[in-house]
Amino acid sequence: MDHTFFATISRMKYINRWALMRNTREENLSEHALETAVIAHALCVIGNRRFGKDLDEKEAALIGMYHDASEIITGDMPTPVKYCNGEIRDAYKAVEEHAQDTLLARLPEDLRPDYEEIFQGTGTEKDRYLRRLVKAADKLSALIKCIEEEKSGNEEFKTAMESTKKAVDAMQEELPEVRVFCEEFLPPYGRTLDELS
Repeated sequence: MDHTFFATISRMKYINRWALMRNTREENLSEHALETAVIAHALCVIGNRRFGKDLDEKEAALIGMYHDASEIITGDMPTPVKYCNGEIRDAYKAVEEHAQDTLLARLPEDLRPDYEEIFQGTGTEKDRYLRRLVKAADKLSALIKCIEEEKSGNEEFKTAMESTKKAVDAMQEELPEVRVFCEEFLPPYGRTLDELS
């Protein structure tokens, strides 16, 4: 029997993000997932080294890689639509959960539990904190996209930049790892290659 999970996951490269906005450079779901995984890993390393936490940075990277995999089935729902009211938010959450179940069903039964844990978590306090960091990494990735678009002269992302920055600022209050990332690592984004050298 053919199992289509990985072939389906490989289609993340065909899902474009920010579809309702004019982009100077399109971003696909694969790119976003990798950036989110890299940042989630970094947030955990910061938490462990700077704040004495015991976070599993590899697990965070894995969660980051798969955090939006359901969008292969649902597409990328624009944030203003997804969160415009509680009823739509809850309905979309149910659609996302169904999409995740659909993806997981494409695995053989003996492998499924390992991926269910990545997709759905364990429910422990440590897992919930890790997922908050992945959510923060997701927001930071969105903020980075806004910064890059703004630096390219694209005014289309002005409102998205403001709302995303506000969300990231709120996360800095509760997650010290995010504050450190914003202070030490966020400023160089949008610079030219020569400026980074």
